[in-house]
Amino acid sequence: MEKLWTGRSSGALDEYADRLNSSIGVDSRMYKEDIAGSMAHAAMLAKTGIISPDEGEALIEGLGGILDDLNSGALEIDGAAEDIHSFVEAELTARLGDVGKKLHTARSRNDQVAVDTRLYLKGECEKTVALIKDVIGALCHVAEDNKAAIMPGYTHLQRAQPVTFAHHLLAYGMMLARDIGRIEDAEKRMMGECPLGAAALAGTTHPIDRAMTAKELGFAAYSLNSMDAVSDRDYCVELCSALGILMMHLSRLSEELILWSSWEFRFIELSEQFTTGSSIMPQKKNSDMAELVRGKTGRVYGDLTTLLVMLKGLPLAYNKDMQEDKEAVFDAFDTAKLCLAVFAPMIAAMKVNAGNMLQAAKGGYINATDLADYLAKKGVPFRAAYKLTGQIVADCAAGGKALEDLTLAEYKAYSDVFEADLYEEISLQACVAKRTSAGGAAPANIAAQLEYLRGITDD
Repeated sequence: MEKLWTGRSSGALDEYADRLNSSIGVDSRMYKEDIAGSMAHAAMLAKTGIISPDEGEALIEGLGGILDDLNSGALEIDGAAEDIHSFVEAELTARLGDVGKKLHTARSRNDQVAVDTRLYLKGECEKTVALIKDVIGALCHVAEDNKAAIMPGYTHLQRAQPVTFAHHLLAYGMMLARDIGRIEDAEKRMMGECPLGAAALAGTTHPIDRAMTAKELGFAAYSLNSMDAVSDRDYCVELCSALGILMMHLSRLSEELILWSSWEFRFIELSEQFTTGSSIMPQKKNSDMAELVRGKTGRVYGDLTTLLVMLKGLPLAYNKDMQEDKEAVFDAFDTAKLCLAVFAPMIAAMKVNAGNMLQAAKGGYINATDLADYLAKKGVPFRAAYKLTGQIVADCAAGGKALEDLTLAEYKAYSDVFEADLYEEISLQACVAKRTSAGGAAPANIAAQLEYLRGITDD
């Protein structure tokens, strides 16, 4: 296939140079977007009189035929083509002759690939957001079923205060909700400026209508600086950053699932659909899917680093280094979407062992804060209440007792302010129910959190 840049040179490249230069293996997935951009460009060329109406109609019909044939499988993308833009234009020219050669008037591959990539990533954003909503939905479903399941909340991986399993899961729901916001914000900026019409870097001498193509392709406006338009890859970096944060959240939840499903915790049991066994130890049920999500997080971080390092030393305007943008950002989306697709059903199918959670909550003196609060409500200064409670905990730990095991007489030996009502105050159920401050663990707050998250998934 003849290179688009044949003329200044013969277009002949060394075999390995040609392989290094080629991007068809990566950008062929953008064929729909490339054809959509070309159709809009052809319509604009005809409307502005740069080509005739008949030529514009022929180009649009020819492009539509190529799209139909690619979708049906009647036409296969030639792997020997330099890129998807070269392939489509060559196929169009083969079908239309000299008319096909007019498509590239007032356009460069620099602005063409910039618009193709934005249009393609818009679709990736929408697919990813839908998958995130599926995970949030699964978290809400399990949380609804476990609103009363008390478990120890942790700080420093040490038992801290009692919460519910619902409260814990919904914390991840809130993280994922922010991930949706980040992706949608980045998408809005990406689709705010259409680069088509910037040409190679300086614009064109033809009387094009950039507002027309921007509107036709779903952009809010056209880019105001042609050099920026062809060299901007901020949107790739921003999207990879948002995906990196998303993967970090999935990785943190993966770590919890791995811990919770271990024999040391046994808070949950993952379905056999999302675990594997050992090749040598027949008793094993490994949380491999969660571990792989945790591992693939590093891969998305690598994609982000690739983009940042690739861009950091580039002068304006377009440089061939930028061809590496698509492989990185496409991989980041592919990886995140795969992990999300596994995560939603994995969460939905897991078995929750509420009894084991409650048993764990009964240890570790996680109601000590409530005992100190009890004293403070009786008029003891909180710092003095804190110190006295710490002494009681130390004595109980030495004696192998829980706070609930001490008699009222034993409590009064520490302070006369203790009364029989203290036992209700330090019960785990009461400890959770009393956390009524906004966002706390109390049932009313859980209901509000569920309503908020379901509002996001229902959008």
